[in-house]
Amino acid sequence: MYLRKCRKGDHAYWALVESFRTERGPRQRVVSYLGWLDECTRAGVEALAEDRPRCVQGALFDEDLVPDWHEVDTGRVVVEHPREFGDWWVGLWLMQKLGLVEQFEDWMPEGKERVPWSLMAVTSVLCRLCGPSSELRIADAIYERSPLADLLGIPVGRVNDDRLYRTLDRLLPHKDALEVHLRARIGELFEVEYDLLLYDVTSTFFEGACTRNEQAQRGYSRDQRGDCKQVNIALVVTRCGLPLGFEVFAGSTHDSKTVEHIVQVMESRHGRADRVWVMDRGMASESNLAFLKQGGRRFILGTPKSQLRKFEHELIENDWTVVRDGVQAKLCPAPDGDEVFILCRSADRRSKEQAIRALFETRLEAGLTHLKEPCRKQNRRPVDAARQLGRLLQKYSRAAKLFKIEVATREDGSADITWTKNENWTDWAALSEGCYLLRTNITDWTPEALWQAYIQLTQAEAAFHIHKSDLQLRPVWHQLEHRVQAHILVCFLAYVLWKTLGQICRAAGLGDEPRKVLDELRQICVVDIVMTTRTGIPIRRRCITKPTKAQAMLLKRLGIELPKQLKVTQM
Repeated sequence: MYLRKCRKGDHAYWALVESFRTERGPRQRVVSYLGWLDECTRAGVEALAEDRPRCVQGALFDEDLVPDWHEVDTGRVVVEHPREFGDWWVGLWLMQKLGLVEQFEDWMPEGKERVPWSLMAVTSVLCRLCGPSSELRIADAIYERSPLADLLGIPVGRVNDDRLYRTLDRLLPHKDALEVHLRARIGELFEVEYDLLLYDVTSTFFEGACTRNEQAQRGYSRDQRGDCKQVNIALVVTRCGLPLGFEVFAGSTHDSKTVEHIVQVMESRHGRADRVWVMDRGMASESNLAFLKQGGRRFILGTPKSQLRKFEHELIENDWTVVRDGVQAKLCPAPDGDEVFILCRSADRRSKEQAIRALFETRLEAGLTHLKEPCRKQNRRPVDAARQLGRLLQKYSRAAKLFKIEVATREDGSADITWTKNENWTDWAALSEGCYLLRTNITDWTPEALWQAYIQLTQAEAAFHIHKSDLQLRPVWHQLEHRVQAHILVCFLAYVLWKTLGQICRAAGLGDEPRKVLDELRQICVVDIVMTTRTGIPIRRRCITKPTKAQAMLLKRLGIELPKQLKVTQM
C-alpha cells in the first residue's frame, strides 16, 4: 500500500491505495480517502502502509516522528497567520483545572448539532477572558485571530453570532449548578474558607431601548449614565475576592431591597453555616437588620454618617485603638447590649474630606456672589432666585449646611440674597471629618478584627472594577432578559478564571495581579511556517514562538507547559 496525492480544483487530499494482481495484470484500488494530511501524519501513514518495523498506530499523529528529508528553498520560507497564543492557552488550562470543560460536556451532551454546545460555551468564556467583545465581533474577527480553532477543533466558518447567542441560551439554565461546582472546586484547590462573605451591588447600563426586558430600568447609575436603562448586579465574594455567586435585579431596585433575597439564595445553594455577612451602609435598613437578627446571622454593616451625631462625646475622647497606620477605632456598646458600634477615623480620609469641603465651600460662595448681582441689576423675582439657589445648593451639597441663606424681597419687588456662615456646623465638620461608624452583633471580636473584616469590602469593589474594565461587562447590547443574565454569567465565569490565576500566582510567589501575567504571556504567538521544497512542494508547520527567558521562568513557576507545535487544520 502507498499514498497517492489527489487534486480537485485547488483542493489537495491524499488517498491510501493498495496494489493487487489480476489476470489482466497489476491493478490499484483506493482503500480509504484520508483527506488533507500534514507532513508528520503523512509520514506516519506511509510507515504504517509500508509495514515498517516498530511502526504502531499511535505514531500516526506523533509530533516527534521524523519525516523524510527534503531540500528547502530558504529564499521562499514564509511566516503566515501570526496569532496570540499564550493567554488563550492559560485560559484553557485554567478551565480544565477548575473542571469546567468536563462539566460543560456533562451538562450539554453532544447531539446532532454540527458544533458541540459544550465547546461553544468554552469559546464564549475564553473570548470574554482574552478578547472581550460582543458576539458579533467575536464571530467576525476575534475567533479567527485566536488559536481556538486549533485548540478546540471548531473551524472558523462554523462560529457565527447566531450560534454564540444560542450558546448563551444553553448555558444559563446551569447557573446554579456552576456556582455550586466552582465553590467546591475552588475550595479544594486553595483551601478557601467561606466564613466571611462580602456583599455589594453595582449597575451596568444598556445600549438600546430594551423594551422586551422588564429588568432594564432607570435608577441610580454607578457608571454616571442616568440617561440609560440598567440592571443591578449583586455579587458575593470571599475575604480574598474569590466569587461565590451573583444575582441580577431590576435597575430601579434599591440596594437594601436585595439583601433578604441574596442571603436566602446563598444559604439555599451553599448551606447555612456560621458565616459573617459584611455589607456597606446602603444595606443597613431596619428591616434588613431585623431579618439578619431573626435568623441568628452575624453581620458587620456600615451606617449612615448622620448617626455619628449620637457619638459626639466618643469622638472627643482620646481612648482610641490604632488598627493600622493612620487608622484608629474604638468600640461603643449599644444601649440594648445586643450590638456593638465601631467608631473609626482615618487620617487619609480626613484629609480628603477636608479638601472636598474647602473646595465646595469656595465654589458655593462664589456661586452665591454670582447669583446676587443679577438679582439686583435685572430685578429678578424671588421665586426665580430661589429656584436657581436650589440648583446651586444641590450641586455643592457638601457645603450647603455651612451657610445660612435668606432670599428677601426688596421694595421694588426684586430678590435680595444674603448669607452668613454657620460656625456650629463648621465645628462639627472639623470633628467628624474622616470618621465613620460600623455596627455588628459580634461582641467577642477586637476593634482591629472588626475593622479588618469590614475593610475587605474593597475586594467586592475590585471585582466590579475588573468586570467593567478588563472583562468589559458594559455596555450590554443584548435586549432579551435571559440573554442579559447569560452575558453576565459568562463575565462571572471569566472573573472566576481571573481570580483563580491570581491565587495560583500568589502561591507561586508571583504576586496576585493576573493582568500582568496575561499581558506577558500574550506575547507568545502561534505562527504558520511555510517552507517550499526544491521540487516545489510546500511544507507547512504550525509552531509556537519560543518564550523569552522571563516568559519561560513565569511558565515554570506556574507549572504550565506549552506545546512545541500544533496540528495544521483547515481554517
